[in-house]
Amino acid sequence: MSEKKLEKFQILGRKLEHRGRILDFYTYDMLVPNGNRTRWDVLEHKGAAAVIPVDEDGRIILVRQYRGAIDDLLLEIPAGGRNSWEEDFALCAARELEEEIGYRTDKLVHLVDYHSAAAYTSEKIAIYYAEDLIPSRQHLDENEFVQIERYTLPELVDMIAGGEITDGKTIAGIMSYKVLRDRIK
Repeated sequence: MSEKKLEKFQILGRKLEHRGRILDFYTYDMLVPNGNRTRWDVLEHKGAAAVIPVDEDGRIILVRQYRGAIDDLLLEIPAGGRNSWEEDFALCAARELEEEIGYRTDKLVHLVDYHSAAAYTSEKIAIYYAEDLIPSRQHLDENEFVQIERYTLPELVDMIAGGEITDGKTIAGIMSYKVLRDRIK
């Protein structure tokens, strides 16, 4: 059986519909492989970074925080958006580690890149892990409120399997970290 190569999609134009604080909403004018023109809604995002912080006891530090889009609290790995399109993902991860949980590190190790919802947003989250954490000072944004929680890796895997953790970047990060740990054993 011969596989047909997918022909190229072409962006003919982009129209900014709304510039937001975190996201910009565009309408893309697209030419699709069959020759039709269509419009796609796209949220452009500068990208983000996230960290699996592992404490001296091997527990992973997470934050529980309110997420307005779902009107609920989520348990997540520390993460945040880049300050600019040019900001290095590792610098962003280091900043968020300190801001959200009050630790810093001299060594971030890249685990995986995660596209949060590629059907409608350009957001890419670079996920790292950090061990040998150095106590520092938490500096949350003025309207940011988090509860810090610590779990073992097996507890987190069970929480993912049981539907207690539903945040995509957290699932991707924890499972990637688990694969790494399993390979080292």
